[in-house]
Amino acid sequence: MSTQKEGGPAFPSPRWEGWGSPQEGMTLRDYFAAKAMQSLLMQPDRVADAITSLGLDKSEVANHVSLGAYHFADAMLKAREQ
Repeated sequence: MSTQKEGGPAFPSPRWEGWGSPQEGMTLRDYFAAKAMQSLLMQPDRVADAITSLGLDKSEVANHVSLGAYHFADAMLKAREQ
């Protein structure tokens, strides 16, 4: 994905001190998704209700929550453009 769609680096470390290499850090989209996932997982009853209503089995839970977190992250990035 493009830098614009990803939101650019969240915690860049462009300075190089002679060892390792400069790091761009995770994308802002990944950072937002991690925060959203953390919030989603703090509400297990709501997640369980959503999973039940969608007819998902336990093996699909992590994928469903992860995708949901990225949907929230994409919405946050879009809101930043307004």
